Amino acid sequence: MTPSSPRRGPSRRLSRLLLVFLALAALPTPALAYIGPGAGFALMSSFAVLATTLVLSFLALLLWPIKVLIRLITRRRPARPLVKRLIVVGFDGQDPKLTDQYMKEGKLPNFEKLAGLGCYHRLQTSYPSVSPAAWSSFSTGTHPAKHNIFDFLNRDRRTYLPLLSSTHIGSVDRFLKLGKYRIPLKKPVVRLLRKSKPSWTILGEHNIWSTVLRVPITFPPDKFRGAELSAMCAPDLLGTQGTFLLYTTRKADRKFKEGGIRIALEGGKGGPFRTSIQGPENMFIAGNPPLEIPMTIEPDRAGRKARVRIDGEAVEIGERKLSHWITLTFKAAPGIKVTGLCRMMILEMDDEFSLYVSPLNIDPDKPAMPISHPSYYATYLAKKIGPFATLGLAEDTWALNEGVTDDATFLQQANDIDDERKEMFFAALEKLRHGSLVCVFDGTDRIQHMFWRYLEPNHPAAREPEGGPGRGAIEAIYRKADAIVGEVMGKLREGDVLMVLSDHGFTSFRRGVNLNRWLLDNGYLALKEGCDGSSEWLADVDWSRTKAYVLGLTGMWLNLKGREAHGTVEPGAEAKALKAELIGKLHNLRDEEKREIGINDLFDTEVLYQGPYLDDAPDLIIGYSPGYRVSWDCATGMISGPVFEDNKKAWSGDHCIDPRQVPGVFFCTKKIRKEDPALIDIAPTTLRLFGLEPPKHMDGEELFDKEAFADA
Repeated sequence: MTPSSPRRGPSRRLSRLLLVFLALAALPTPALAYIGPGAGFALMSSFAVLATTLVLSFLALLLWPIKVLIRLITRRRPARPLVKRLIVVGFDGQDPKLTDQYMKEGKLPNFEKLAGLGCYHRLQTSYPSVSPAAWSSFSTGTHPAKHNIFDFLNRDRRTYLPLLSSTHIGSVDRFLKLGKYRIPLKKPVVRLLRKSKPSWTILGEHNIWSTVLRVPITFPPDKFRGAELSAMCAPDLLGTQGTFLLYTTRKADRKFKEGGIRIALEGGKGGPFRTSIQGPENMFIAGNPPLEIPMTIEPDRAGRKARVRIDGEAVEIGERKLSHWITLTFKAAPGIKVTGLCRMMILEMDDEFSLYVSPLNIDPDKPAMPISHPSYYATYLAKKIGPFATLGLAEDTWALNEGVTDDATFLQQANDIDDERKEMFFAALEKLRHGSLVCVFDGTDRIQHMFWRYLEPNHPAAREPEGGPGRGAIEAIYRKADAIVGEVMGKLREGDVLMVLSDHGFTSFRRGVNLNRWLLDNGYLALKEGCDGSSEWLADVDWSRTKAYVLGLTGMWLNLKGREAHGTVEPGAEAKALKAELIGKLHNLRDEEKREIGINDLFDTEVLYQGPYLDDAPDLIIGYSPGYRVSWDCATGMISGPVFEDNKKAWSGDHCIDPRQVPGVFFCTKKIRKEDPALIDIAPTTLRLFGLEPPKHMDGEELFDKEAFADA
């Protein structure tokens, strides 16, 4: 069922919004596109979303009778569907080995019941086994060469700089000046780079409703007959993939390596402290100064709390206690505002004072970017369940990695976000009469990433004392998933099919591998004169003498002539020979210090799959061994340091390895005919369940025999 449109503001606001519509849709060019669309995007998009929503809501009401009549006349009628409702619950990263262990120990009774009712199998993941590629294969039924998502990052062939792989953000360089303000004169291009239609779009073309909640790689959202809330790669209000803020009197000699900004508090350690929260760039004013909200922090050491005044409003913040969502309103120009949400927590307040502010999430009640379809769906959910996290990777893994927050804080964030997801999921399930519902819960993935260090003795990242909250976190999130499965099963109706699955499994991340350093040591990569390789994003590389390079989590590219700006390797026979040489040398690459194999194998993408976007794929996918992964330095384009090193960060578990080592799980209320199902099988199976013929370009296969529905 389509949610009701929420109440809108007074109609007199509409004319003002429409007058600046072009301005409000504009976006800047990101300086570092790999982190997201850029800070000004939030401001310029905010009012386009609101104006578009107002217009579309009015037109929808006006045209509704006509649309119903046209639908009845032109409706494509599928063959007899096998189901009334298909419910797909995804637990990102749920691992079959842990699932088997916990089931055997009697800790997952609902998963065990579901397996007995229908089936349970390991589920083949994608190549590479990273969430953007895997969930895109799930939604489209195709290998990456047909949906164009190979990693979190791609590279700009002209500059070799990283780009966010899932979204293209255009630029605007012409403005109309009105006093001190300026209005962009064209609308930029903003598009999702995932190709191939997802199953819910095809269902919608046949008048079958779908609700899609937080499935990765849905920003900007798909447009189809249904409702969708975006997930992975949806940015924060600054246009990044998650930037926390640390306000502190404590001096530091380094910047955060990832995901955070430190703001010095001046005026003595006792306070009060007068500072500000910086928001997106104000693209309405030349020079793009950041929007700011004044903030005063008044510590109360006796009460172990602080009063934080934000633009005149007072909020009480506790020590080591995360606040509820706090609304931030940034004013850009008369009548022009953009809002976000954050959570705060006092970290220390004795000798030093520190205040943590979470990444500034887009406010779903007044979304500053297109995070849902229809555009008012996020607002509807906010009215239904209250404020909720909207950032793609909403759990603040970076703050825990940097030692700013602790295990207990991260666990609270992850569990709170899971609870928000659960509430919106069951609200959607209650309203669904016919069609499909797909929802992905992230907690399994995030908690395994951050707490795998407590599953094995002597992990180099283990740092919590015995009995701390992190030690039982993974088992607890599996039990929580089991409870959700039990609740869903209790709400099934006649004609329903339930699938529960994960996009990949999990394993340890004990040792990092810097393959760019290996390429340097073995003559495949060269540095500029006077450079030591310590700069990020391959800035120290001499491309005129480089044959291959690594960027991102899983891929290696050849420096190919005619493709890269400064290519040195001839396409054809030379490139083929170079790939074979690299595969031969890196196959079973040995970590001599630990006397272990760090890399199982390398996979030639031309052999793995074919499709129209193969040219965007890395030339080789690295099949790391369990316990190994690309190092943090290598992932950000640094070349200095050793080839192998211990991973001492809280992010201690991973899945960016040989995909054969990390299959996902597949449970279903019906038996399937394949013993080795794959993620790419879900989309064509979904279409078959609703009586539709899957498109011929889909790589997956139907999972059910019709006999499984003989009693339907």
